[in-house]
Amino acid sequence: MLRLFDYLPSGNGYKVRLLLNLLGQPFELVEKDIVKGETRTPEYLAKNANGRIPLLELEDGTFLPESNAILFYLAEGTPFLPEDRLGRARMLQWMFFEQYSHEPNIAVVRFWMEHGGMTPEREAMLPAKRKGGYAALEVMEKHLAEKDWFAGKGLTIADIALYAYTHVAHEGGFDLSDYPAIRTWLDRVAAQPGYVPITQR
Repeated sequence: MLRLFDYLPSGNGYKVRLLLNLLGQPFELVEKDIVKGETRTPEYLAKNANGRIPLLELEDGTFLPESNAILFYLAEGTPFLPEDRLGRARMLQWMFFEQYSHEPNIAVVRFWMEHGGMTPEREAMLPAKRKGGYAALEVMEKHLAEKDWFAGKGLTIADIALYAYTHVAHEGGFDLSDYPAIRTWLDRVAAQPGYVPITQR
């Protein structure tokens, strides 16, 4: 059975849990509290030298880190991965966008406010992080005003990657009231069979 090392409030871990549930794939959850440093122990670092979650242990004992790489692995041969060349490229385009433009702003601010605590240094960085987060939301809104999904004609792992932190953006103080297309898309994702909330196992 697949084994997932995860921290339930994490959006990156949630991406993987959400896809596993949408696929109906059984897995064992091993919770690691990142706030308490449980991913920085020698035992865990031997599994993932980067000391982060999520980490997927395959049936043969192989360890696969990085949320979007795990999504790609799990989605192979399923409708969540486009079959055509351009569709896959579009999917990766949005997944790179999520890691480069979206997650470093929206997810980081949420972590500061919900789990990590604010410091003078973080307070100083907050305006730039908010600006970057809203810029990412504007790009998403423009796309979703014309299309239901981010890549292809249905839900793909690009949507799952972006959904994870967008649907809890309010926890970082981001107001989605001016983004109707994003809000409709969030509802569309949440209506999928097999959907689970972020802190559900």
